[in-house]
Amino acid sequence: MSIAMDAACLQCSLRRNLETAQSLGSAEETMDFARDLMKLYLDGPKNVPSTWYTPKIARLLHERYGLEIDRFRQEKLDSNALVLSHMEDIRRRVMDADNPVLAGLQFAILGNYLDFSALQGQVSFERFAEMLDSAGDMRFDMAVFERFCRDLQKGKKLLYLTDNAGEIGFDRIFAEAIAKTYPNLEITFCVRGGPTLNDATREDAETVGIPFRVIDNGNLIPGTQLDQLSAEAKQAVETADVILAKGMANVETMLGCGYNIYYAFLVKCQRFVNLFGKPLMTPMLVSEIR
Repeated sequence: MSIAMDAACLQCSLRRNLETAQSLGSAEETMDFARDLMKLYLDGPKNVPSTWYTPKIARLLHERYGLEIDRFRQEKLDSNALVLSHMEDIRRRVMDADNPVLAGLQFAILGNYLDFSALQGQVSFERFAEMLDSAGDMRFDMAVFERFCRDLQKGKKLLYLTDNAGEIGFDRIFAEAIAKTYPNLEITFCVRGGPTLNDATREDAETVGIPFRVIDNGNLIPGTQLDQLSAEAKQAVETADVILAKGMANVETMLGCGYNIYYAFLVKCQRFVNLFGKPLMTPMLVSEIR
Protein backbone atom coordinates (compact mmCIF):
# COMPACT_ATOMS: atom_id res chain seq x y z
CA MET A 1 0.00 0.00 0.00
CA SER A 2 3.02 2.27 -0.59
CA ILE A 3 6.47 2.27 -2.16
CA ALA A 4 8.75 0.91 0.54
CA MET A 5 12.12 2.51 1.08
CA ASP A 6 14.87 0.52 -0.66
CA ALA A 7 18.66 0.67 -0.70
CA ALA A 8 18.68 3.41 -3.34
CA CYS A 9 16.32 5.57 -1.23
CA LEU A 10 18.46 4.92 1.85
CA GLN A 11 21.65 5.95 0.04
CA CYS A 12 19.98 9.10 -1.26
CA SER A 13 18.61 10.06 2.15
CA LEU A 14 21.95 9.45 3.87
CA ARG A 15 23.84 11.49 1.29
CA ARG A 16 21.44 14.44 1.33
CA ASN A 17 21.12 14.62 5.11
CA LEU A 18 24.84 14.16 5.71
CA GLU A 19 25.54 16.99 3.27
CA THR A 20 23.18 19.15 5.32
CA ALA A 21 24.93 18.12 8.55
CA GLN A 22 28.37 18.84 7.07
CA SER A 23 27.26 22.38 6.28
CA LEU A 24 26.17 22.92 9.89
CA GLY A 25 28.99 21.50 12.03
CA SER A 26 32.34 19.79 12.36
CA ALA A 27 33.36 16.42 10.91
CA GLU A 28 33.05 14.89 14.38
CA GLU A 29 29.53 16.28 14.80
CA THR A 30 28.61 14.97 11.37
CA MET A 31 29.68 11.45 12.37
CA ASP A 32 27.64 11.66 15.57
CA PHE A 33 24.64 12.75 13.51
CA ALA A 34 25.29 9.93 11.02
CA ARG A 35 25.18 7.37 13.83
CA ASP A 36 21.88 8.77 15.09
CA LEU A 37 20.49 8.81 11.56
CA MET A 38 21.46 5.20 10.87
CA LYS A 39 19.96 4.14 14.19
CA LEU A 40 16.75 5.88 13.18
CA TYR A 41 16.58 3.75 10.05
CA LEU A 42 17.52 0.55 11.88
CA ASP A 43 14.81 1.10 14.50
CA GLY A 44 12.14 2.01 11.94
CA PRO A 45 9.47 -0.42 10.73
CA LYS A 46 9.97 -2.42 7.56
CA ASN A 47 8.18 -1.56 4.32
CA VAL A 48 7.47 2.11 5.06
CA PRO A 49 8.19 4.79 2.43
CA SER A 50 11.15 7.11 2.85
CA THR A 51 8.74 9.96 3.66
CA TRP A 52 7.84 8.20 6.94
CA TYR A 53 11.22 9.28 8.31
CA THR A 54 11.02 12.93 7.21
CA PRO A 55 9.61 14.49 10.42
CA LYS A 56 11.92 12.34 12.55
CA ILE A 57 14.97 13.50 10.59
CA ALA A 58 13.79 17.10 10.87
CA ARG A 59 13.60 16.73 14.65
CA LEU A 60 17.05 15.16 14.73
CA LEU A 61 18.55 18.05 12.75
CA HIS A 62 16.77 20.49 15.05
CA GLU A 63 18.03 18.79 18.21
CA ARG A 64 21.59 18.38 16.93
CA TYR A 65 22.09 21.70 15.15
CA GLY A 66 19.14 23.92 16.00
CA LEU A 67 18.01 23.78 12.37
CA GLU A 68 14.49 25.13 12.07
CA ILE A 69 11.77 22.55 11.45
CA ASP A 70 10.37 24.96 8.87
CA ARG A 71 13.81 25.37 7.25
CA PHE A 72 12.39 25.94 3.76
CA ARG A 73 10.12 28.77 4.88
CA GLN A 74 11.81 31.45 2.78
CA GLU A 75 11.76 29.24 -0.31
CA LYS A 76 8.06 28.65 0.26
CA LEU A 77 7.36 32.38 0.56
CA ASP A 78 9.39 33.07 -2.57
CA SER A 79 7.65 30.29 -4.51
CA ASN A 80 4.21 31.57 -3.57
CA ALA A 81 5.18 35.10 -4.57
CA LEU A 82 6.56 33.91 -7.90
CA VAL A 83 3.42 31.98 -8.78
CA LEU A 84 1.15 34.82 -7.65
CA SER A 85 3.03 37.16 -9.99
CA HIS A 86 2.12 34.86 -12.91
CA MET A 87 -1.35 33.90 -11.66
CA GLU A 88 -3.54 36.08 -13.86
CA ASP A 89 -1.62 35.26 -17.04
CA ILE A 90 -1.71 31.52 -16.33
CA ARG A 91 -5.41 31.62 -15.47
CA ARG A 92 -6.13 33.42 -18.72
CA ARG A 93 -4.11 30.91 -20.72
CA VAL A 94 -5.87 27.99 -19.03
CA MET A 95 -9.40 29.32 -19.30
CA ASP A 96 -8.91 30.43 -22.93
CA ALA A 97 -7.53 27.04 -23.97
CA ASP A 98 -9.55 24.66 -26.14
CA ASN A 99 -9.54 22.24 -23.21
CA PRO A 100 -9.13 24.18 -19.93
CA VAL A 101 -8.93 21.01 -17.81
CA LEU A 102 -6.06 19.68 -19.92
CA ALA A 103 -4.28 23.04 -19.89
CA GLY A 104 -4.81 23.33 -16.14
CA LEU A 105 -3.29 19.91 -15.57
CA GLN A 106 -0.28 20.78 -17.72
CA PHE A 107 0.45 23.84 -15.57
CA ALA A 108 -0.27 21.93 -12.36
CA ILE A 109 2.28 19.26 -13.26
CA LEU A 110 4.76 21.93 -14.34
CA GLY A 111 4.37 23.47 -10.88
CA ASN A 112 5.73 20.25 -9.38
CA TYR A 113 9.17 21.55 -10.38
CA LEU A 114 9.06 23.89 -7.35
CA ASP A 115 10.48 21.22 -5.04
CA PHE A 116 13.44 22.41 -2.95
CA SER A 117 13.77 19.04 -1.25
CA ALA A 118 13.79 16.54 -4.14
CA LEU A 119 15.63 18.99 -6.43
CA GLN A 120 18.05 20.12 -3.75
CA GLY A 121 20.06 23.07 -5.03
CA GLN A 122 18.71 22.72 -8.56
CA VAL A 123 15.53 24.81 -8.54
CA SER A 124 15.88 27.96 -10.64
CA PHE A 125 13.11 30.54 -10.75
CA GLU A 126 14.56 31.85 -14.01
CA ARG A 127 14.37 28.42 -15.62
CA PHE A 128 10.89 27.94 -14.21
CA ALA A 129 9.70 31.19 -15.82
CA GLU A 130 11.02 29.90 -19.15
CA MET A 131 9.28 26.54 -18.62
CA LEU A 132 5.91 28.29 -18.37
CA ASP A 133 5.99 29.07 -22.08
CA SER A 134 6.24 25.39 -22.97
CA ALA A 135 3.52 24.07 -20.63
CA GLY A 136 1.14 23.55 -23.55
CA ASP A 137 3.64 21.17 -25.17
CA MET A 138 3.56 18.81 -22.20
CA ARG A 139 2.59 15.23 -23.01
CA PHE A 140 1.41 12.44 -20.73
CA ASP A 141 -0.89 9.43 -21.00
CA MET A 142 -4.00 10.82 -22.69
CA ALA A 143 -5.96 7.59 -22.15
CA VAL A 144 -5.53 8.11 -18.41
CA PHE A 145 -6.51 11.77 -18.76
CA GLU A 146 -9.70 10.86 -20.62
CA ARG A 147 -10.59 8.34 -17.92
CA PHE A 148 -9.91 11.03 -15.29
CA CYS A 149 -12.35 13.37 -17.05
CA ARG A 150 -15.02 10.67 -17.27
CA ASP A 151 -14.65 10.05 -13.54
CA LEU A 152 -14.98 13.78 -12.84
CA GLN A 153 -18.10 13.89 -14.99
CA LYS A 154 -19.87 11.15 -13.05
CA GLY A 155 -18.36 11.86 -9.62
CA LYS A 156 -19.67 14.09 -6.84
CA LYS A 157 -16.55 14.62 -4.71
CA LEU A 158 -12.98 15.39 -5.77
CA LEU A 159 -10.22 15.33 -3.14
CA TYR A 160 -7.16 17.29 -4.27
CA LEU A 161 -4.01 16.19 -2.40
CA THR A 162 -1.43 18.97 -2.77
CA ASP A 163 2.35 18.83 -2.71
CA ASN A 164 4.58 21.93 -2.63
CA ALA A 165 4.16 25.59 -1.77
CA GLY A 166 4.10 27.72 -4.91
CA GLU A 167 2.88 24.72 -6.86
CA ILE A 168 -0.39 25.02 -4.95
CA GLY A 169 -1.12 28.22 -6.90
CA PHE A 170 -1.17 26.20 -10.12
CA ASP A 171 -3.33 23.63 -8.34
CA ARG A 172 -5.82 26.41 -7.62
CA ILE A 173 -6.09 27.33 -11.31
CA PHE A 174 -6.41 23.68 -12.33
CA ALA A 175 -9.16 23.11 -9.75
CA GLU A 176 -10.97 26.25 -10.94
CA ALA A 177 -10.93 24.86 -14.49
CA ILE A 178 -12.33 21.57 -13.17
CA ALA A 179 -15.05 23.37 -11.19
CA LYS A 180 -16.10 25.39 -14.23
CA THR A 181 -16.24 22.31 -16.45
CA TYR A 182 -17.90 20.05 -13.86
CA PRO A 183 -20.01 22.43 -11.72
CA ASN A 184 -21.73 19.65 -9.77
CA LEU A 185 -18.40 18.44 -8.36
CA GLU A 186 -17.54 19.27 -4.73
CA ILE A 187 -13.80 19.98 -4.43
CA THR A 188 -11.75 19.69 -1.24
CA PHE A 189 -8.06 20.54 -0.94
CA CYS A 190 -5.83 18.66 1.51
CA VAL A 191 -2.50 20.14 2.67
CA ARG A 192 0.08 18.98 5.23
CA GLY A 193 -0.64 19.20 8.95
CA GLY A 194 2.25 21.59 9.53
CA PRO A 195 5.71 22.57 8.24
CA THR A 196 7.54 19.73 6.52
CA LEU A 197 10.15 20.34 3.81
CA ASN A 198 8.69 22.94 1.39
CA ASP A 199 5.26 21.27 1.27
CA ALA A 200 2.07 23.30 1.22
CA THR A 201 0.24 24.00 4.47
CA ARG A 202 -2.95 25.89 5.32
CA GLU A 203 -0.90 29.10 5.32
CA ASP A 204 0.16 28.50 1.72
CA ALA A 205 -3.40 27.64 0.69
CA GLU A 206 -4.54 30.94 2.18
CA THR A 207 -1.68 32.86 0.54
CA VAL A 208 -2.62 31.72 -2.97
CA GLY A 209 -6.34 32.15 -2.24
CA ILE A 210 -7.67 28.61 -2.56
CA PRO A 211 -11.44 29.16 -2.97
CA PHE A 212 -12.40 25.60 -2.04
CA ARG A 213 -12.71 23.82 1.29
CA VAL A 214 -9.23 23.22 2.76
CA ILE A 215 -8.34 20.50 5.26
CA ASP A 216 -4.97 19.16 6.42
CA ASN A 217 -3.72 15.59 6.74
CA GLY A 218 -3.12 15.86 10.48
CA ASN A 219 0.59 15.01 10.43
CA LEU A 220 4.00 16.15 9.16
CA ILE A 221 4.70 13.28 6.78
CA PRO A 222 5.05 14.38 3.15
CA GLY A 223 2.43 12.62 1.08
CA THR A 224 -0.64 10.89 2.48
CA GLN A 225 0.30 8.24 5.04
CA LEU A 226 -3.09 6.56 5.40
CA ASP A 227 -2.54 5.10 8.87
CA GLN A 228 -1.63 8.52 10.30
CA LEU A 229 -4.38 10.68 8.82
CA SER A 230 -6.60 12.85 10.97
CA ALA A 231 -10.23 11.73 11.22
CA GLU A 232 -11.25 14.56 8.87
CA ALA A 233 -8.67 13.65 6.23
CA LYS A 234 -9.42 9.95 6.54
CA GLN A 235 -13.11 10.59 5.93
CA ALA A 236 -12.28 12.80 2.94
CA VAL A 237 -10.16 10.04 1.39
CA GLU A 238 -12.79 7.37 2.01
CA THR A 239 -15.72 9.39 0.65
CA ALA A 240 -14.07 10.92 -2.43
CA ASP A 241 -15.22 9.64 -5.79
CA VAL A 242 -11.98 10.86 -7.39
CA ILE A 243 -8.64 11.73 -5.79
CA LEU A 244 -6.03 13.84 -7.59
CA ALA A 245 -2.67 13.36 -5.85
CA LYS A 246 0.19 15.72 -6.69
CA GLY A 247 3.87 14.87 -6.37
CA MET A 248 6.07 11.85 -5.77
CA ALA A 249 5.44 11.73 -2.02
CA ASN A 250 1.77 10.94 -2.59
CA VAL A 251 2.82 8.14 -4.95
CA GLU A 252 5.26 6.82 -2.34
CA THR A 253 2.65 6.78 0.41
CA MET A 254 -0.46 5.66 -1.49
CA LEU A 255 0.38 3.62 -4.59
CA GLY A 256 -1.47 0.32 -4.42
CA CYS A 257 -4.04 1.44 -1.82
CA GLY A 258 -7.01 0.79 -4.13
CA TYR A 259 -8.72 4.19 -3.99
CA ASN A 260 -9.65 5.90 -7.25
CA ILE A 261 -6.50 8.04 -7.40
CA TYR A 262 -4.85 9.87 -10.27
CA TYR A 263 -1.21 10.72 -9.55
CA ALA A 264 0.22 13.80 -11.31
CA PHE A 265 3.93 14.55 -10.93
CA LEU A 266 7.35 15.04 -12.49
CA VAL A 267 9.89 12.21 -12.25
CA LYS A 268 12.56 13.69 -9.99
CA CYS A 269 14.62 10.81 -8.62
CA GLN A 270 16.29 7.61 -9.79
CA ARG A 271 13.85 5.42 -7.88
CA PHE A 272 11.00 6.82 -9.96
CA VAL A 273 13.05 6.54 -13.16
CA ASN A 274 13.40 2.84 -12.41
CA LEU A 275 9.81 2.41 -11.24
CA PHE A 276 8.14 4.01 -14.28
CA GLY A 277 10.85 3.56 -16.89
CA LYS A 278 10.89 7.28 -17.72
CA PRO A 279 13.74 9.84 -17.75
CA LEU A 280 14.13 12.50 -15.10
CA MET A 281 11.66 15.40 -15.32
CA THR A 282 9.15 13.39 -17.38
CA PRO A 283 5.56 14.59 -16.68
CA MET A 284 3.36 11.74 -15.46
CA LEU A 285 -0.35 11.07 -15.02
CA VAL A 286 -0.86 7.61 -13.54
CA SER A 287 -4.09 6.01 -12.36
CA GLU A 288 -4.38 3.78 -9.31
CA ILE A 289 -7.20 1.69 -10.80
CA ARG A 290 -6.39 0.47 -14.30
